[in-house]
Formats: sequence, structure tokens, C-alpha cells
Amino acid sequence: MCGEKELSHCTVWKTHRKGTRPASCFKMRCEKLITYLRIIGTTLFGVSLLVGISTAYIMGYQFFTTTGHYLSFGLYGAILVVHLIIQSLFALLEHRNMRRSLETPIKLNKSLALCIAAYQEDPNYLRKCLISVKRLTYPGIKVIMVIDGNGDDDGYMMDIFRDIMGRDKVATYVWKSNYHQRGPEETEESYGESLQQVSRLVLNNKCVCIMQKWGGKREVMYTAFKALGRSVDYVQVCDSDTMLDPASSVEMVKVLEEDPMVGGVGGDVQILNKYESWISFLSSVRYWMAFNIERACQSYFGCVQCISGPLGMYRNSLLHEFLEDWYNQTFMGSHCSFGDDRHLTNRVLSLGYATKYTARSKCLTETPITYLRWLNQQTRWSKSYFREWLYNSMWFHKHHLWMTYEAVITGFFPFFLIATAIQLFYQGRIWNILLFLLIVQAVALIKSSFASCLRGNVVMVFMSFYSVLYMSSLLPAKMFAIATINKSGWGTSGRKTIVVNFIGLIPISVWFTILFVGILYTIVQDTRKPFGESEKIVLIIGAIVYASYWVMLLTLYMVLIAKCGKRKKEQQYDMVLDV
Repeated sequence: MCGEKELSHCTVWKTHRKGTRPASCFKMRCEKLITYLRIIGTTLFGVSLLVGISTAYIMGYQFFTTTGHYLSFGLYGAILVVHLIIQSLFALLEHRNMRRSLETPIKLNKSLALCIAAYQEDPNYLRKCLISVKRLTYPGIKVIMVIDGNGDDDGYMMDIFRDIMGRDKVATYVWKSNYHQRGPEETEESYGESLQQVSRLVLNNKCVCIMQKWGGKREVMYTAFKALGRSVDYVQVCDSDTMLDPASSVEMVKVLEEDPMVGGVGGDVQILNKYESWISFLSSVRYWMAFNIERACQSYFGCVQCISGPLGMYRNSLLHEFLEDWYNQTFMGSHCSFGDDRHLTNRVLSLGYATKYTARSKCLTETPITYLRWLNQQTRWSKSYFREWLYNSMWFHKHHLWMTYEAVITGFFPFFLIATAIQLFYQGRIWNILLFLLIVQAVALIKSSFASCLRGNVVMVFMSFYSVLYMSSLLPAKMFAIATINKSGWGTSGRKTIVVNFIGLIPISVWFTILFVGILYTIVQDTRKPFGESEKIVLIIGAIVYASYWVMLLTLYMVLIAKCGKRKKEQQYDMVLDV
């Protein structure tokens, strides 16, 4: 007989004797070699792509140029055109795959929990959210709403939860603490008991509402995930300002059931309050483009970069592999307090699992209706995008090359665009500035026309308006986000009390000053010499075309959207998704 150590020796000897150990060692070495080769390959591909695009931009190679250099088409422009065509093609293919999924029968026998994150929510939005939750068609779904805050001012959200979900069917708990911060006058013994109480409530009830010590959205999400443990198969996430389509959960479960290597899936997020202002309307068309073109294309290759907080679903087994690392994420020595959903998606991708998008699952969510609040939101999102871009780059080798390709294209595009704008505004030629403005709107109009055809709705043509918002506000906001990437002290506020923050206007003011000085410089330089006859004609035609474009589109907006929006706001729509 063998002792404990001898037994280990015997086992190793027998394994070695049968040839299993050398075979497994060889297999491990081969896997390591393949991993190293993929890392080297994707790195070389990404660097080569960036160098190639930069070279095309710097060299300024032109395929053709008109007399007088009024128009030209170069290699860099061709690269961008090809990118848009390829992206649109794969988005179309993915939408075709989504339509085929309708024919796939599934058994709805997997357990599912819906986790709702709430913070100072507008009472009307919260009621709409919970009513939509009650109408979900997935059988036996568990609902957990965690409120970020346990003060008297937060109690109305728990009251609404009781009223909508049924006072006799819900379990509620006001927690003095949270999983990472002990409440005032909370002893170690009472804190331990409260942890057990939270866990018992979540595991033993179908509808649970917990108010806890303020800690941010990530703390709220952590509470729901941690209390659930491994008791369910899938976890769906949702914000408290979101109205879910009745079939949204079923459609996302269907995607996860079709392929065990899909770790997370997101749905089509649309805007609930799109007619309340011009900024919310432009956000609505931008959302459609972002989800149904950009994310649909990413989904074709199984590498959706961000599963949005209002509508997403994950395999619970994967969540608990990285839950602590996700919560304790740091960047440049500081704990990360935003970008929770994007980092959650990146953690799934880091394990080698695919992330998908399905337009079959839909929801409506609130968006800022004022410019300043929208700007703060976009700046916060840009911070998390650039931070997560760096994290995401470590896992390029685990996924399709498209993930590397798109990360390079979208990550560096703003820098090329800023360089182009500054170059043209300081070249001392008025036509260059006018041409830049015309090209920006022409490209936007082409993209929006394609989106109108794909959606079957002419409203997408107003997506071309968004290009002005992008050029005037988003570009400087992105640069400001990079400069303040480690600052987390401001962003969008809760919807019950809107806090106005003017700090986002700093980069906008700087950007407008740079462009305005460039325009003055160009006017001074260009007026020192008389305009040629041909240049006068080109300038007049270009100015008329640009002005006509804006007059036509603004008139259409006032007639079709502003009046339509007024009628829509007067009517009370009940859970109807505008598709």
C-alpha cells in the first residue's frame, strides 16, 4: 500500500508510464505557443494598421485632384469609405441571422434573475419600468431592485416597488450598510447578520427591494450579483428608467441558449423621451445607428464592446468568475466609479467568451434633454471608453481580428479628425473650411440615408444633424475626457433632482476659440489677394448648397418632428415600443 506521499508518487509514475503526462504537457506547450503567436499576430496587425492609416494621412496621397485643388479624393478618404461599406455589410448579415433565430425553438427552463439599479429616480419613470417588468413573458423570473441610498429621501422608490409589484408579494429591507461599507453604529455582529439577511431575502423571494448605503452604481450591481450567488443560470441587468419589451428577456435567453460560448448579450436600446427636446431626438437616431449598425457588425464577429446597462444579460457562472475583480477595478491608482457596464462586457471578453447583440430584444430608456447634462454624460462615457480600450487591447488575441481592426479605427479616428479640422482652418483658404463643412455633412447624409433604408423610416435622415453635434461638442469632450480620465467626481445626476454642471463647457470653449482664430486667420490671409473668377463661383455655389441643405433639413425637422413630438407628448403611450 502507498502512504499519502507515496500514493502521489505512484499516481504520477503510473500517469507518466501510460504516456498521459507527456501528452498533456505537449498539448499545454502547443496552446501556449498558439497564444503567443496570436498575441504577436494581433499586435503586428494593429500596429501595421495604425501605421498604414497614419502614413496615408500624413503623405496625403491623392487618387485625383481637380484644377485649382477645389476637390480631391485621397487614400485616407478611401480607407474610411471602405470601412463604412464593410461595417454596413456585416451589420446587414447579422440582422439576417437575427431573423433566422425566430425559427429556433428553445425551452424556457433556465432560471433568470432581473437586477434593477435605482438612484434618485423620477417616480414616473420608475413606475413605467416596474409595470414593464410585470409584463415580461419569461416564466418564473426573479426581480431584485437595489436602491443606491437609504435615507428618507430614497424611501419613495421602495414604496413604488411595493405598490406596483404587490405589497403581499415583495420582500423589502432597509440596509444601513452595503457589502463594502459598514453603516453608522453598525457593530461587527449586526453587520454580519445584515449580510445574511440580504442573502436570505434574495434567495427565498421572487420580488425583492433593498435600500442600502450609498456607494454608486457598481456597488448596487455588486449587491444583487453577490446576494444571488450561483442560484440562477442567467442574470439580466436593467436601469430604473427603462421600459422593457415583454419579449426582451426571452429573446436574450434565446441567444445564450443557441451558443454556450456566448457569455453576454445586449438588446436594442431606444429612447423613451425622444420628443422632449432636440438633444433627446438626435440621441434617439444616434442610438439606433450605434446599436443596429455598429454593434450589429461587432455582433457578427462575437465581440460587442459594450452591453448597455438598460438591457443586457450574462451567464451567471461567468459573473462569479470575475465579480471581485470587476468591483475592485482600479485605474492609475484610483478605484473606478463609472463605466460599469463596459467593464463587465470586457471581463466576459477577457475569458474568451463572445458577446452578442440582438435587435429582437428591445427597451425604451430615458436620455438627457438638456445640452449640459448630455455633454456631461458623453464625457463620462468617453472616459470609460478610452480606459476600457486599454484594458480591452490585452484580449485582442482571444477574438476575431475585427475586434483589433475596429478598435484601431474608432479609437484613433477622433485624433485624425481634429488634426484635419485644425489643418484646414489654418491653411489660409476660405474654400478649404467650406469644403470641410460640406464633406462632413455629405458623409453624414450618406450614412443616414443608408440607415433610413435599413430601418425603413425616413426619420433616420436627421442623423446627419448629429454630425454637427459630434464636431462641435463630442470631439473636444473626448479630448477633455482623456485629459481628466482619472477624475471621477462629476457626471450625470439622478433624474429626480437634476444638477447643472458647467465644467463640460471648458473644452467646448477652447475648441471654438481654436476654430474661430483659424477662421479669422484664413479670412485675413485669403483677402490679401483678389479672388479668381473660378474661385468666386465655387465659393458661391458651395455656400448656396450648404445653406440650402440646412434650410431644407431644418424645415423638415420643424414640420415632421417638432409637431409630431408635440402630439406624441400630449398622448399617453403605454409600453409601446417605437420601432
